[in-house]
Amino acid sequence: MMLNISLIPQAMAQATPVAAQPTMLENMVPILVMVGVFYFFIIRPQIKKQKEQQTFLSGLKKGDAVVTNGGILGIIRDINEKIVSLEIADGVRVKILRSQVAGAYNSSSSESNSKG
Repeated sequence: MMLNISLIPQAMAQATPVAAQPTMLENMVPILVMVGVFYFFIIRPQIKKQKEQQTFLSGLKKGDAVVTNGGILGIIRDINEKIVSLEIADGVRVKILRSQVAGAYNSSSSESNSKG
C-alpha cells in the first residue's frame, strides 16, 4: 500500500469550501451605519441647536435681559440688524454683535439666589 503524497494537498484543497468574497454592498454597510450614527448623534442635534439660536436672535427686542458669549450680563437698550447696545451698568453701554448674544438672562431669579 503505497500512498501517493503528492495527491494529499489536492485532496485537502478540494475538501475545504472556498469562502465567498463579500459584495460591495456588504463592504459598505459598516460605513453607512457609522455615517448614520454621526448624523443622528452629532450633526442633527447641532443643526437643531443652530436653528433655535437663530430663532432666539431674531426675536430679540429692547428691554430683554441677555448674556453674551463672553459672560457679560446686560439689558438691550438699542438693537438693529447686526449691532446690539447693552446697558451693563447704570449709564454704561457697550455695543456687541447680535450674533454674540448667547441667551436670555432672568436677572430677578438669579439675584435672589445669590443673596441667600
